[in-house]
Amino acid sequence: MEVSKAELASAAAAASPTQELMGSEILIKGLQAEGVKYIWGYPGGAVLYIYDALYKQDTIQHVLVRHEQAAVHAADGYARATGDVGVALVTSGPGLTNAVTGIATAYMDSIPMVIISGQVPTAAIGLDAFQECDTVGITRPIVKHNFLVKDPRDLAMTLKKAFHIARSGRPGPVVVDVPKDVSFKKIPYTGYPESVEMRSYNPVRKGHGGQIRKALQLLLTAKRPYIYTGGGVLLGNATQELRTLVELLGYPVTNTLMGLGAFPASDRKFLGMLGMHGTVEANNAMQNCDVLLAVGARFDDRVIGNPKHFAQNERKIIHIDIDPSSISKRVKVDIPIVGDVKDVLGELISMIREGSQRPDASALGAWWDTIEGWRKRDCLKYDHGNGEVIKPQYVVETLWNMTRDADTYITSDVGQHQMWAAQYYRFDEPRRWINSGGLGTMGVGIPYAMGIKLAKPDSEVFCITGEGSVQMNIQELSTCLQYNTPIKICALNNRYLGMVRQWQEIEYSGRYSHSYMDALPNFVKLAEAYGHVGMLIERPEDVEPALREARKLKDRTVFMDFRTDPTENVFPMVQAGKGITEMLLGSEDL
Repeated sequence: MEVSKAELASAAAAASPTQELMGSEILIKGLQAEGVKYIWGYPGGAVLYIYDALYKQDTIQHVLVRHEQAAVHAADGYARATGDVGVALVTSGPGLTNAVTGIATAYMDSIPMVIISGQVPTAAIGLDAFQECDTVGITRPIVKHNFLVKDPRDLAMTLKKAFHIARSGRPGPVVVDVPKDVSFKKIPYTGYPESVEMRSYNPVRKGHGGQIRKALQLLLTAKRPYIYTGGGVLLGNATQELRTLVELLGYPVTNTLMGLGAFPASDRKFLGMLGMHGTVEANNAMQNCDVLLAVGARFDDRVIGNPKHFAQNERKIIHIDIDPSSISKRVKVDIPIVGDVKDVLGELISMIREGSQRPDASALGAWWDTIEGWRKRDCLKYDHGNGEVIKPQYVVETLWNMTRDADTYITSDVGQHQMWAAQYYRFDEPRRWINSGGLGTMGVGIPYAMGIKLAKPDSEVFCITGEGSVQMNIQELSTCLQYNTPIKICALNNRYLGMVRQWQEIEYSGRYSHSYMDALPNFVKLAEAYGHVGMLIERPEDVEPALREARKLKDRTVFMDFRTDPTENVFPMVQAGKGITEMLLGSEDL
C-alpha cells in the first residue's frame, strides 16, 4: 500500500488555518506524514477515537492481532526486515502491559519503533481509574524515550520527535502515551512539522578523523587481524561498506548472532558465527588475533564469554559504534570511534584507496594457515547416518539448500532451533535473519513472519520454531488467515524445552525438571482449525518432499510438525563462566 506524495502533502499541511481537528485525527495525519503503511494493534476503550480516525482514512492498513504482544513483535519484524520504523497501537492498562515484552525485545536489539498507547483521561491519571497503569514508569527502562501527551496541541510535535528519536543514532522503541481526552479534544491544526531540533538529543554521525587514521594504521600493520561485526552493521545499512573493506584487506571476518548476513556466509573469508554456539575457527580467531576491528557490536556475554579469559591474550582493539555508552562497557578498547558505522567504514575505505600501504601479505598468509587448521575441525558436523530419526540440523540444511537462491526471510523463536538456524542456514544477504538476540524472547517467530510477509509479499518467509516457543503466540495463526500472510512454519518438535533440557543434561546431571512437554496439541489439526495446512513429518526421507510441497502452496500458511531427535544438543557450546575457546564440541566432551 503506497502512500502518494499528494496524500503525504495533505497530511503534512492543514486544509485551512482555521480547521479544527480532534487529537486522534492529528495523530493519524502525523503517521501519514511519516509514511507509515501498516499499524499492528488491538482496540480498547482508551483508543477508540484513534480507531475511529483510522476508519476514516485509507492510506494506512491496520492489522488486528490477537494479543498485544504479537502486535509489537509483528511491527518489530517489519522494522527489522525493511529498516523502516515499525508502529504498534495498544490500549491502556493491560493493553500496554501485554506489549511490554515486545517493547523490551525491540529495545535490547535496537529496533526503530513507535508504540502508541492509550491512557485514561488526564483528570483520572493517578486515581486508579479503570484500565489505568503508569505507562511512562513501566516502560522507562525498556525504551529509548517515552512521552505522555497531556495537550492535543503537543501531539504533532511529539510524534515528530518520537519518529526522529526512534530512527536516528542508535535506534530503539519510543512510546507515545495518549490520554483519551487528548484524542477527542479539537484544536486548530496548523500542519505536521517538517523538521525537528532537540537540544538535548544530537547523536554524533561523523567519526573523528584522527581516530580513523590511527585505526587504519593499526589495521594495516596487523599480523593477525580480525573483523568482528554485529547488528549495528545491519541497522546502519553498512553491509556494502563492510564487504568492500573486507575485500580490500583480505582479512577474516565474523558476525554475531544479530549480525548474520552482513557479510556473505558463502565467502571463504567468513569464519562463521562466534560466541557461545560459534565455530571453532571464529572463536579461536577472536581469542588469538593481535588487532581486532569491532564494528557495531557490543562484546556481550554470549560473544566473549568470561571477560577475564578474553583479557588473557593481549590485542589491540578498535571499536566503531554509534552509541558511545557501548564502547569500553565490557571490554577496554584502544581506539574508540563514535560515529555512524556506514560513514566511518566509508572513510576507512577511502583512506585505503588513497594510500599506498597494504597489509603484510606473508604475515596474513601465515594467519590464514592457522585459521584453516582450526577450520579443519569441522565443528558443525553431525550424525547423518541415523535413518530412523530426523536430525534438526538436517531440516535447516535442507531448507537452506532449497531456498538459497530465492528471496527468503527466516524468522526464529528462541532455543535450540534458533541456534541450529543460525549455524546451518548460511545467510548471504542482510536483514534476512530475524530473531530475538538480546532479550531471547520466545513467541516472536510467527508475529515476526507475519510482519515481514505483509512488507514482502513476493518473498518466501519461513518461521523456524520449537513446540514450546510456537505455543506462546500461536493464536496469531488467526491473524495470518485474516490478512492473507501465507507463511511457512517449521516446528522442530523434540517434545522438550530443548535448550533448557540441554543445560539440565550438562549442568544438572540430567535432572530434567519441568522441561518435558507432556501434553502437546495435534499441531496438524490445530493448523487446520485455524484454516491452514498442517503436515506431520516423522522420517528423514520425508523432510525434503514436505518442504517442497509447502513451498508449492504459495498462497497458504503451512505448519510443518517435524518430529526431531529429542537427544540432540547444540554444539559447539561454551558453558557459563568459561572462555570462548573452552568449547564443548560434542557429547564426547561431556
